[in-house]
Amino acid sequence: MEPSIILIEPLFKRMEAYTETSLKLTKLKVLDSAITLSTALITRLSVVLMFALFVIMTGIAVAQYLGDLLGKSYYGFFIVAAFYLVAGIFLHFTLERWIKKPINDMIISASLN
Repeated sequence: MEPSIILIEPLFKRMEAYTETSLKLTKLKVLDSAITLSTALITRLSVVLMFALFVIMTGIAVAQYLGDLLGKSYYGFFIVAAFYLVAGIFLHFTLERWIKKPINDMIISASLN
Protein backbone atom coordinates (compact mmCIF):
# COMPACT_ATOMS: atom_id res chain seq x y z
CA MET A 1 0.00 0.00 0.00
CA GLU A 2 2.87 2.33 0.67
CA PRO A 3 4.12 2.45 -2.95
CA SER A 4 0.73 3.57 -4.31
CA ILE A 5 0.58 6.46 -1.82
CA ILE A 6 4.08 7.48 -2.84
CA LEU A 7 3.01 7.50 -6.50
CA ILE A 8 -0.19 9.49 -5.87
CA GLU A 9 1.46 12.19 -3.77
CA PRO A 10 3.39 13.81 -6.70
CA LEU A 11 0.18 13.69 -8.72
CA PHE A 12 -1.65 15.74 -6.08
CA LYS A 13 1.23 18.23 -5.95
CA ARG A 14 1.09 18.65 -9.72
CA MET A 15 -2.67 19.05 -9.59
CA GLU A 16 -2.33 21.71 -6.89
CA ALA A 17 0.27 23.58 -8.95
CA TYR A 18 -1.92 23.35 -12.05
CA THR A 19 -4.93 24.72 -10.12
CA GLU A 20 -2.89 27.65 -8.77
CA THR A 21 -1.53 28.43 -12.23
CA SER A 22 -5.00 28.25 -13.77
CA LEU A 23 -6.35 30.60 -11.10
CA LYS A 24 -3.53 33.09 -11.69
CA LEU A 25 -4.10 32.91 -15.45
CA THR A 26 -7.82 33.56 -15.01
CA LYS A 27 -7.10 36.56 -12.79
CA LEU A 28 -4.70 37.95 -15.38
CA LYS A 29 -7.25 37.47 -18.18
CA VAL A 30 -9.93 39.29 -16.17
CA LEU A 31 -7.49 42.09 -15.37
CA ASP A 32 -6.52 42.40 -19.03
CA SER A 33 -10.17 42.61 -20.07
CA ALA A 34 -10.90 45.24 -17.42
CA ILE A 35 -7.91 47.35 -18.43
CA THR A 36 -8.79 47.10 -22.12
CA LEU A 37 -12.38 48.06 -21.44
CA SER A 38 -11.53 50.98 -19.15
CA THR A 39 -8.91 52.31 -21.55
CA ALA A 40 -11.35 52.20 -24.45
CA LEU A 41 -14.04 53.94 -22.41
CA ILE A 42 -11.67 56.66 -21.18
CA THR A 43 -10.43 57.27 -24.72
CA ARG A 44 -13.91 57.55 -26.14
CA LEU A 45 -15.11 59.74 -23.28
CA SER A 46 -12.22 62.15 -23.79
CA VAL A 47 -13.06 62.42 -27.50
CA VAL A 48 -16.74 63.00 -26.65
CA LEU A 49 -15.75 65.67 -24.10
CA MET A 50 -13.58 67.50 -26.65
CA PHE A 51 -16.36 67.33 -29.22
CA ALA A 52 -18.87 68.64 -26.65
CA LEU A 53 -16.60 71.59 -25.84
CA PHE A 54 -16.26 72.30 -29.56
CA VAL A 55 -20.04 72.25 -29.98
CA ILE A 56 -20.56 74.55 -26.99
CA MET A 57 -17.99 77.10 -28.16
CA THR A 58 -19.30 76.99 -31.72
CA GLY A 59 -22.84 77.41 -30.45
CA ILE A 60 -21.87 80.51 -28.48
CA ALA A 61 -20.06 81.96 -31.48
CA VAL A 62 -22.97 81.27 -33.83
CA ALA A 63 -25.42 82.72 -31.31
CA GLN A 64 -23.35 85.92 -31.04
CA TYR A 65 -23.09 86.18 -34.82
CA LEU A 66 -26.82 85.62 -35.37
CA GLY A 67 -27.59 88.11 -32.60
CA ASP A 68 -25.44 90.71 -34.34
CA LEU A 69 -27.22 90.04 -37.64
CA LEU A 70 -30.68 90.26 -36.06
CA GLY A 71 -29.98 93.31 -33.91
CA LYS A 72 -30.52 91.72 -30.50
CA SER A 73 -28.00 89.28 -29.07
CA TYR A 74 -30.57 87.12 -27.31
CA TYR A 75 -32.31 86.37 -30.64
CA GLY A 76 -29.23 84.43 -31.70
CA PHE A 77 -29.25 82.45 -28.47
CA PHE A 78 -32.94 81.59 -28.94
CA ILE A 79 -32.22 80.31 -32.45
CA VAL A 80 -29.26 78.23 -31.32
CA ALA A 81 -31.26 76.87 -28.37
CA ALA A 82 -34.06 75.86 -30.75
CA PHE A 83 -31.51 74.08 -32.94
CA TYR A 84 -30.16 72.21 -29.90
CA LEU A 85 -33.72 71.26 -28.94
CA VAL A 86 -34.37 69.77 -32.39
CA ALA A 87 -31.00 67.98 -32.34
CA GLY A 88 -31.74 66.63 -28.85
CA ILE A 89 -35.12 65.28 -29.93
CA PHE A 90 -33.47 63.64 -32.96
CA LEU A 91 -30.78 62.07 -30.74
CA HIS A 92 -33.39 60.84 -28.29
CA PHE A 93 -35.04 58.75 -30.96
CA THR A 94 -31.77 57.47 -32.48
CA LEU A 95 -29.87 56.98 -29.21
CA GLU A 96 -30.30 53.21 -29.20
CA ARG A 97 -28.65 52.65 -32.56
CA TRP A 98 -25.86 55.26 -32.39
CA ILE A 99 -24.74 55.21 -28.77
CA LYS A 100 -26.10 52.33 -26.70
CA LYS A 101 -25.52 49.49 -29.17
CA PRO A 102 -21.87 50.38 -30.00
CA ILE A 103 -21.01 50.72 -26.30
CA ASN A 104 -22.66 47.38 -25.52
CA ASP A 105 -20.80 45.73 -28.40
CA MET A 106 -17.50 47.21 -27.22
CA ILE A 107 -18.03 45.91 -23.68
CA ILE A 108 -18.97 42.44 -24.91
CA SER A 109 -16.04 42.18 -27.34
CA ALA A 110 -13.58 43.39 -24.68
CA SER A 111 -14.97 40.86 -22.20
CA LEU A 112 -14.70 37.93 -24.60
CA ASN A 113 -11.14 38.63 -25.75
